[in-house]
Amino acid sequence: MLGFLLRLLPFWVREPLLIAVGSVLGVRIMYLAVRDHDRVAAGLGVVFLVFTAIRVHAVIRALRARRNPSPTASADGAAVDAAAQAQAQPQPQPQAGTGPRPSPHTPEKEHNAWRQAVAAVAVFGALAAAVWVGPRFMPSDDNAPQPASCSDGAHEELPKAYKDTPNPVTGEELCKALYRPDLAKLLGTPGETATTVSGTNNTAPLTDGKVAQPEAEVTFETYTVNVSATYNELSIDQYVKLMKFGEETDIKTLKVLGRPAVLFSDHTMKFEIDLGSGGSGGPVEQGPLARTLSVALDRKDRGGYCEITVWSTSGALPNDSALLNIAEKVLPKIPERTVR
Repeated sequence: MLGFLLRLLPFWVREPLLIAVGSVLGVRIMYLAVRDHDRVAAGLGVVFLVFTAIRVHAVIRALRARRNPSPTASADGAAVDAAAQAQAQPQPQPQAGTGPRPSPHTPEKEHNAWRQAVAAVAVFGALAAAVWVGPRFMPSDDNAPQPASCSDGAHEELPKAYKDTPNPVTGEELCKALYRPDLAKLLGTPGETATTVSGTNNTAPLTDGKVAQPEAEVTFETYTVNVSATYNELSIDQYVKLMKFGEETDIKTLKVLGRPAVLFSDHTMKFEIDLGSGGSGGPVEQGPLARTLSVALDRKDRGGYCEITVWSTSGALPNDSALLNIAEKVLPKIPERTVR
């Protein structure tokens, strides 16, 4: 249908219109192909540009033929004889008040053709500019997923344990400290984008809500990172003794930013919840291995610690240097614990 309509247009309207369409689309597709390194798009852009070059060549030939018309003489000289006879015959005198008849190739028709061509190109150029530039200034209505955020807009009241703790960090603050632009790079997986981000103002289990334990968690395709701050009386030295008593594996003591710290491995827990009519879930199972770095909340190890834990569903773990790098970025955002 579109091809039929184009064939109905005059030559000096149709050809400039096709040239404008082909050049705009060809340049745009080639730009996208170079930006996205897409060979298929590059091939399509070349097709449009070649098509445009062919149309330009046709218009140039038509202009040359229009400016320099060639006489069509027959082989037996009939055209020459007819011209001679016409000169021999007496020419009628022009009547008063009548002007010369316009020749078939008057400049006025050539000017009209050029006006039509220029008008067609101008109209299409304005439409192409509106389509090209419009999306940059108009609000987007697409349903593209928004980047993950630490704040959900709801400001819940902090538990009483936070009010009783001197200068505690909140879950949202901990989340902002963890959710850094270079977090995926620190984990050794640059280029990945966080799928879920959260920060919660929890309290430590088995403490009757008396110990503040804010948490933050960021999930990528490869790894999940969890950071928590526990404001209890347990020091890292006591924590290490408990782990050795509990036969924890791969324990390594060290210092991070001048604070006592310990690295250890432990398995996460895996459980299922059945939302069917039975209302019961499966048994708690052992999940994938996790690597944890626990660091004291102050240099003198007077109680309380920050834990950074990394795990993956595949069971793979990053190097310990990844946890140390994350700790060096997160710990300065957590105020050191003061004397109680």
